[in-house]
Amino acid sequence: MKRFLLAASASVILLAVGAPALAQVGTPALPVALAPIPAAKDEAYPGVIKLDVDATDIDRRLIQVRQTIPVSGPGPLVLFYPQWIPGNHGPVGPVANVGGLTFTAEGRRLEWVRNTVQPWAYQIEVPAGVTEVEAAFQWLTPIDGSQGRVVLTPEMLNIQWEKALLYPAGYYSRQITFQPTLKLPQGWNYGVALDTVSFENGLATFAPITLEHLADSPVFAGAHYRQIDLDPGGRSPVRLNVVADDAKMLEATDEHVQLHRNLVQQADRLFGARHFNHYDFLLAVTDKLGGIGLEHHRSSENSVDVKYFTDREATLADRDLLGHEYTHSWNGKWRRPADQLTPNLNEPLQNSLMWVYEGQTQYWGLVLTARAGLMSKQQALDVLAMSAASFQHIPGRQWRAMQDTTNDPIISQRRPQPWSSYQRSEDYYREGALIWLDADTLIRERTGGKKSLDDFAKAFFGVEDGDWDPAPYTFADVASTLNGVQANDWAAFLRERLDAVGPDSRGPLDGFERGGYRLVFKEEPSGYMGALYKELGRNDFTYSLGFMMNGSNRITSVLWGGPAFEQGLTSGWEVVAVGGRAASADALKEAVTAAKGSADPIELILKNGDRFKTVRFDYHDGLRYPHLERIEGAPDRLGDILSPRRR
Repeated sequence: MKRFLLAASASVILLAVGAPALAQVGTPALPVALAPIPAAKDEAYPGVIKLDVDATDIDRRLIQVRQTIPVSGPGPLVLFYPQWIPGNHGPVGPVANVGGLTFTAEGRRLEWVRNTVQPWAYQIEVPAGVTEVEAAFQWLTPIDGSQGRVVLTPEMLNIQWEKALLYPAGYYSRQITFQPTLKLPQGWNYGVALDTVSFENGLATFAPITLEHLADSPVFAGAHYRQIDLDPGGRSPVRLNVVADDAKMLEATDEHVQLHRNLVQQADRLFGARHFNHYDFLLAVTDKLGGIGLEHHRSSENSVDVKYFTDREATLADRDLLGHEYTHSWNGKWRRPADQLTPNLNEPLQNSLMWVYEGQTQYWGLVLTARAGLMSKQQALDVLAMSAASFQHIPGRQWRAMQDTTNDPIISQRRPQPWSSYQRSEDYYREGALIWLDADTLIRERTGGKKSLDDFAKAFFGVEDGDWDPAPYTFADVASTLNGVQANDWAAFLRERLDAVGPDSRGPLDGFERGGYRLVFKEEPSGYMGALYKELGRNDFTYSLGFMMNGSNRITSVLWGGPAFEQGLTSGWEVVAVGGRAASADALKEAVTAAKGSADPIELILKNGDRFKTVRFDYHDGLRYPHLERIEGAPDRLGDILSPRRR
């Protein structure tokens, strides 16, 4: 608790001194004067806010919200709709989806006005003698994916409480208590990390909880529901709560369930402590609900392909999802970057340590998935090969360091990019993971295999067993803990890789050769890459002609500076002919292969709207796909990293 206070104090000061300065910019033309937004104070908000959410209107995908908010006196009251959403790492609270907002007190309507500097804030005037205010609105959830992530379908729903509430400004989230209820369609069941007081006739009543933990405790509910115990007889419950589009999609084999139990076991052996009293995986097996993988302290939101349980080999893209999100309970939710610990959900987050928060989680997610058997060693190596190829010479490093991509959740918010290889986007995930592979293999090399990054995990995450108050950390804390495992100038090691930029910079790939492997390119994709891209409908010519295309022969990405780039191509062009033949992925592969050892160019005809274009590639190096190849005589450190822990 004290650690939190120290981390948040600077942010509180900034909020307090920033408001008057903003007020001096001008006088908005509003019916009432805007009151200053009060700085958050670390004291209990008086009373408990009742929150009633009705999610039964599944046909129109409307969620009705009613709140009863205790108030302590007359005057202006500022209420926030959450803006900065943990796990999203940015200001993405969908305030535009609030509709029909009304406030009443003692049966009298109270008019509201929106703050013009902070549009997630609503101001009302509380009359004298009023002790509580009623608020009501609709959460207008997206009807299709073009409007945002779909969270309500005829078969299931996903309630994220922070999108269905208002809360009073001027208080820490952990000091505001809510009493939530949720009305579900008849016959539906649900999974959630909240404690249920009662569930009758579709109405779930939950125990009072602070806003901090309520916003961190989403609900998955559905007509087809199954709960699986992943830690029978364990020290604290770990459950897999599954909802599906159809009941048949819930039919998991005992062998597949055991692999998920292995994941829990391997995480225990890695971290050595748990920072939750129970944990609930929320898993949607669906092609209707919007896709998600989002961490919480005692749960996670996950969506997978409809064949996840019924055809394991057809769902490679989902293999490491649960391992990643589960790791976040330790990394990101318990140990949390100090610049992420803000007083409430409307104070800006900072993301400078995302390469730990997400990058190391990406690393452990893959490692734990392999150790659990949800992915084979070879499949994990194939995943790493694809990352190595991506970041070996990524064009964007010419001008932008990986450290700067930690700002992308704020400045880009995962919007599509015209030149992803040049602009870079959230590379702290996969490139961050490569930095941690580099660190892991270095520790193993210098200690003769006696120590590894596993020891860092136990020292950094495996302490204070049972404590789930967030524990902030800084860059210095990370470097210091690494130094406690193996002496080294870890600060310089990390900064060299995080800040690498310019024409001569290179990716953090030393971990591969130190781990006993080298990156090579072959004319056939790896087993994992071939199956994954078939699953996703991708045809990859990135490392030959410099572009990727989909199953309809439309170019979806172009490598900056590659052959296609030099031909003036961009995403959106459709390949219609290859060497005078109708286009297809196979025809293009044959043409690239035939050009190897030949002087003849590869001729393509492309179409974009009403424009046609003929291009000729003077390329003769054949198809190229990334693989990891064993270095003869070198220790197989990567193999050891991916092997299950026996204790």
